Amino acid sequence: MKSSKVWLKILVLIFAMGFVFTTGCCKKKPVDTQPATTGKEGISEDELAAKRKAEQEAMLKKAAMQKFVSEDVYFDFDDAAIRTDAKATLKDKAEFLKANPGVSVTIEGHCDERGTEAYNLALGERSAQSIKTFLVNAGIDKSRLQTISYGEEKPFDPGKNEAAWAKNRRGHFRVD
Repeated sequence: MKSSKVWLKILVLIFAMGFVFTTGCCKKKPVDTQPATTGKEGISEDELAAKRKAEQEAMLKKAAMQKFVSEDVYFDFDDAAIRTDAKATLKDKAEFLKANPGVSVTIEGHCDERGTEAYNLALGERSAQSIKTFLVNAGIDKSRLQTISYGEEKPFDPGKNEAAWAKNRRGHFRVD
């Protein structure tokens, strides 16, 4: 009988301890020392904002690059001089190149189909060189600018009229 009392005391003690451990002090909410996260990836708000900003900057840079290569400079018939209306475009191109010092450019000189092949190659080279000179005078390092003449080889518009020929007399820009 004595042993059953001992066992009873042990059993009561175990229940009492279990009761104390399970209903003890109220639990405090743990303090979160980790930065706030969003999404499955566990990226902090600051990291997410920085990522979005970098993506926006990349999109803007891509748009600026697209604008840079899509805007041609046009020339008058049998003339390699920079036209007045082309100067604003070239100033914009110079600003783009200043803002992007790692960008190198090839300036392509194109002509319309009138004239001999040799003459048009020479005229295309003079046109490309006049663009290069303008950009160098605007502060762009000449080592970043290459020129090539295609003469009449790569017309933009295959038409056989003044409107088509005016589109073909151009300086085109290719980012290297």
